[in-house]
Amino acid sequence: MQQSWLLIVASFFFGLLIAVTNAALSPRIRQNEINKRNSMVTVLLPGAKDFILMEEQIEIQSLQGKKEKVEIYKAMSAADECVGWSFEAVGSGFADKIKLVIALDKNFEKIAGFDVLSSNETPGFGDQIKYDYYRDQFKGAPAGELKLVTIGERSKIDSEIVAISGATISSEAVVEIVSNSITKVKEQMRKKGIIGNDKQ
Repeated sequence: MQQSWLLIVASFFFGLLIAVTNAALSPRIRQNEINKRNSMVTVLLPGAKDFILMEEQIEIQSLQGKKEKVEIYKAMSAADECVGWSFEAVGSGFADKIKLVIALDKNFEKIAGFDVLSSNETPGFGDQIKYDYYRDQFKGAPAGELKLVTIGERSKIDSEIVAISGATISSEAVVEIVSNSITKVKEQMRKKGIIGNDKQ
């Protein structure tokens, strides 16, 4: 009986210790995520020197049909001019969730590119979504619905994205995440007057 109580007390304190540790580390972990994200966006939007989190709340419907809030960042140059926009988007891949950071031009008309914040796609196949030869197809593509094709010219910049050989599911997942999020974020930003009518 005494051992049982000792186990209960020990479990309680151990759980409390984990909770306190997590609470203490959470701000640092989040800051590291923000730093990683900003570093990626700086590459996608070379003129960006500062990133301003928009106060307006943007809520879209995910590919799974769930409502989710999206944080929109306005990228500013050293001359305090808007050079583009960025936000994070998540969707299901072949193995697990794929989390992207997506950047667009200042008019929200063309995709500046995307980078992978986290994914667990198959090494040598699905993880090629991180490779330049695949990601470069998105740079300059229209900010709207994209289509995945199995055959085509990767160097041709349009709404058609050529799939990774042997990783169609991962390729399609990225195209869907980018298309769905951009289309719905753009719609909400227009409704709220953030873009359009020379708001930038």
